[in-house]
Amino acid sequence: MEPEFSRRVPVGRIALKGMETSIEATPDECAALARRFRIPAIRDLACRYRLVPGPQGEVMAEGWLTAHVTQECVISLEPFEDAIAESFTVRCIPAERFREDDEVDPFSIDEVAYERESIDIGELAAEELSLGLDPYPHKPGSVIPAELLDVEDDDGEEDGEPRRQPFAALADLKKKHN
Repeated sequence: MEPEFSRRVPVGRIALKGMETSIEATPDECAALARRFRIPAIRDLACRYRLVPGPQGEVMAEGWLTAHVTQECVISLEPFEDAIAESFTVRCIPAERFREDDEVDPFSIDEVAYERESIDIGELAAEELSLGLDPYPHKPGSVIPAELLDVEDDDGEEDGEPRRQPFAALADLKKKHN
């Protein structure tokens, strides 16, 4: 299955000194990506790349991504506009040499496999956009209504019953073990 936003760059066309290129998603590609990421809309998705070949078919891809998206606020459920700007570096490795490592170093450069002698920089941009999306988006100025916060009355009770503190069960366990 072909990705929603595909822009393939043949590895053999990348000069030894590297190459720079830019890509932009069409409105149809943006709509398809919005469905994939389950958000209301994506607009103006663009990514600028610097690709530099390395040993044994590896390619370092530095990217600068910008997008305008519509997300849904987790508090009010209202849609709101947001801008995303991300920079990233990815090492692209031929699929036959790529091995997924169980122990991932969080400080190392991400590695992705590529097949058919070309790198799909559109899909790379889509994946980086998905990482840049806030998983719990909040519309600016939105607040949780007080009635949902379980706010205490002035006397420390709510509805006539004492309020149980969030870590009270842990404190009870600690008392039993001492």
